[in-house]
Amino acid sequence: MMIKGTTKILGVVGYPIVHSLSPVMHNAAIEHLGADYVYVPFSVKPEDLADALRGFEAIDVQGFSVTIPHKQAIMPLLTEITAEAKLSGAVNAVSRTENGWKGTNYDSFGFMAPLKEMKEDWKNIAPVILGNGGAARSVLVGCQSLGCREVHVFGRNPQKLADFADSWKNTPVHDVLRVHVWDELGGMISGTRLVVNATPMGMYPRGGELPVTEDVIGGIQPGTVVYDLIYSPRPTLFLTKARERGAVIVDGLEMLVQQGAKALTIWLGRDVPVDIMRDACLKQSKPAG
Repeated sequence: MMIKGTTKILGVVGYPIVHSLSPVMHNAAIEHLGADYVYVPFSVKPEDLADALRGFEAIDVQGFSVTIPHKQAIMPLLTEITAEAKLSGAVNAVSRTENGWKGTNYDSFGFMAPLKEMKEDWKNIAPVILGNGGAARSVLVGCQSLGCREVHVFGRNPQKLADFADSWKNTPVHDVLRVHVWDELGGMISGTRLVVNATPMGMYPRGGELPVTEDVIGGIQPGTVVYDLIYSPRPTLFLTKARERGAVIVDGLEMLVQQGAKALTIWLGRDVPVDIMRDACLKQSKPAG
């Protein structure tokens, strides 16, 4: 890839950001297409987010992905927010427009991609979602879009959990949402066919952490789909232990690829090579252990 004076800038904003595979997969696609762009990581502390956006305007950044911990915090700083992002209550992709920054969310699209390939009747499955942050919001929207009639979200902080539930009022999601405190998890894990870890527990470099206790994992039934949004390491300790229980495991790599390809298509205004993006991630993803 040759960077010139005409090269346009794309990137990803997060903190920490060293683990991100987004630069690898986006630059692989950009190079394959011969597009005059480069995609770079931006490590931005939460207190510096507003300053970062002003800096992006100054250097004419064309668009950027948004990851932990900025997906919700960035929303008040944007000029326009799409319906998808408003429903999710989080933004994961931002584009530069004539009027300012436009935020949207492709995480639900990416989350659903591997599940749609499975022969499951999602209407008869009541998923369990671990966590109630920005990532959980996109998962919840995805589950509702798949047709799930009930979706059970578990959180550790009762007040934040109540606020999470209240935030879905007057939306289609409200009818399917059930919220629970963390202590109730053990009694429900064995009764579901889909468990999703939407917490950062177990993400590199803290790969030895689990989002739930070993006892809770012991309740996972064989054949249950256990989905961890984390893609570094691959697999996470949580997925490794779930697989030992006979679960069908899914990590966050395909979600990353699919949502990234969707965003890059918008930024470049052309189709992008999803297979190239996936292969680049597979070559660079950090193995467990």
